[in-house]
Amino acid sequence: MARTSSIEKNIEGLTVYPNPLSSTTQSFLTIQSNLNSDKYIEFFDVLGKRLFTTVLRGKQLNISRLNPGVYILKITENGVSEARKLIIK
Repeated sequence: MARTSSIEKNIEGLTVYPNPLSSTTQSFLTIQSNLNSDKYIEFFDVLGKRLFTTVLRGKQLNISRLNPGVYILKITENGVSEARKLIIK
């Protein structure tokens, strides 16, 4: 009989778009989920250095201060976290 070591939880219905973004034409990232509650967002560079954190109330996040590059977003909602890669061209 197989044992389940743990159950991974994901943020239900999490979407992050547009991805990739064009820094010249887009300055807002949409982050939404089924719950649509406040989300704690952490931005990391590809080396794992945390650049900044913010709380998202709603769906639109202004990312105009980010330079083109690859970022990792850690999104936490109601105690459940997910990581997503974000590319800004």
